[in-house]
Amino acid sequence: MKKTIKQEIILLDFLKQNFPNTSTNKLRKMLSQGRVEVNQTTIHKAKQQLLPNDIVELLDKPRKEIKQQTEIKFKNFLIDLIYEDDYILVVEKPAKLLSVATNKLESDTLHSKCVDYLKQENEKSWAFIVHRLDRETSGVMILAKNKSAKEYLQEQFSQRGVYRIYHALVEGTVTEDSGTIIQYLIEDKHLNIKSTSKTNKFAKQAITHWETVRKFESTTLVRVMIETGRRHQIRMAMQSIGCPIVGDTLHGAQTNPFSRICLHATSLEFLHPETDDPVRFEAKHPFDKL
Repeated sequence: MKKTIKQEIILLDFLKQNFPNTSTNKLRKMLSQGRVEVNQTTIHKAKQQLLPNDIVELLDKPRKEIKQQTEIKFKNFLIDLIYEDDYILVVEKPAKLLSVATNKLESDTLHSKCVDYLKQENEKSWAFIVHRLDRETSGVMILAKNKSAKEYLQEQFSQRGVYRIYHALVEGTVTEDSGTIIQYLIEDKHLNIKSTSKTNKFAKQAITHWETVRKFESTTLVRVMIETGRRHQIRMAMQSIGCPIVGDTLHGAQTNPFSRICLHATSLEFLHPETDDPVRFEAKHPFDKL
């Protein structure tokens, strides 16, 4: 689709007028994916002001897809660098690698290796942890390059402004097409996560949305969107519907054929700390190949 603007209008409003049956979320996703161009320039900002004679084009796919720039290799791990600019570093964490050191002060973590990578160019560089993935979980993680970017990104996480998608391979056949699981979780003194009641003053609410993607003979691939970011949230949610994640023996899985928990952070969408424009980064899940 290509159209010439007749009068001033905000880009998102223009898209709504031309796609009245498409949800606002899907329109914003078009922007974050780089599918909207104004005067042959990719525009991500929903509130972009359009002027008369501007030419807006909607592409079937972005002209330029984000490509892997490089990678960090160490020991048996490979960290893919998905994207980098002066404010953020987006990487794909492999399974079985700690996001950041615990009180045991582990030296080989995703964070430490990203710091090493940045220091190759500038000894004063640093990577700030914005969020974490469990050791067993693979997928997209974002790190900030300065304190202000870190604080802005963490505020988005705390305000539930980050759109997070995961894919999980679970045991059994999920009978329903989709669902929402609301739990109240608590962590005991041994760091075990347990489900509790809403009235427990230490409980933290966990909201998990899921939908069935593909059914195999004895497993099901599900797509998961979380509103909250609690430790072991998705693992607890899948356990609660009787379909624990493959390999997650801690939460009831009976099988572990791949020597890992089959949970992958597929995509992150948030507002860039410099431009405030929506950006989206993805790392394809590996479970179609299993």
